[in-house]
Amino acid sequence: MAEAHYNLGLALRAMGRMDEAVNSYRRAVAFKPGLYQAHNNLGDALRKLGCLPEALASLEQALLIKPDHVEAINNRGMILHETRRMGEALASFDRAIALEPRRAEAFNNRGLVLQELGRTEQAIASYDRAIELQPGHADAWSNRGGALAQVKRIDEALASCERAISLDPTHPGAFNNRGIALHQGRRLEEALDSYERAISLKADFAEAWNNRGNAMHDLRRMEEALASFQRSIDLNPKYAEAICNRGMVRQD
Repeated sequence: MAEAHYNLGLALRAMGRMDEAVNSYRRAVAFKPGLYQAHNNLGDALRKLGCLPEALASLEQALLIKPDHVEAINNRGMILHETRRMGEALASFDRAIALEPRRAEAFNNRGLVLQELGRTEQAIASYDRAIELQPGHADAWSNRGGALAQVKRIDEALASCERAISLDPTHPGAFNNRGIALHQGRRLEEALDSYERAISLKADFAEAWNNRGNAMHDLRRMEEALASFQRSIDLNPKYAEAICNRGMVRQD
């Protein structure tokens, strides 16, 4: 019975029906509390629904049952990253890599944490390893582009973002990172187009709205800049950079 509920959860998750998948995984672990795969998938589904504390608890349960379950370790790292527990997130990804040295996703996720910690060159190396292991990893190409833009390697950043877009033409993050690289190269109209493409693919992309506002500001289109920053703040009321940018435009 537990396996039937677990398999139903897998099918529902594949269809994007996360609420129903959660219910199926919960039934699976009720029938068989030691089914670590169901605890792991329950945690991942809850993460995607934004229920982070409950998701983390499910993943911790999976790891109590099977401490070396690499997918649960990686998923745990993703939640720790999202909840800003950066040191613990990095340790999780390092643990996943130690157990499975060819896991491209863990190298990509490790790069994200390193980048946010300001260790950009190490982040680029981590993305490079993810791409070496999985050349078609669009997220890693996009993230690599964003990191390269941070260290002003503009041509390489653009090439990396273009590669991500060629792999996944509907990747909002790649268009956003491409916009950042173009913006740093003072190709403002092209940057604006790239940010707007990111927003067209993901309307609630707060970072892209903020970046669009920066491009509008540099183009001296102040009313549109203010509207973009406000939209970013509406989507993420704690977005300090957008709040600061809005204040600067109001002072101009």
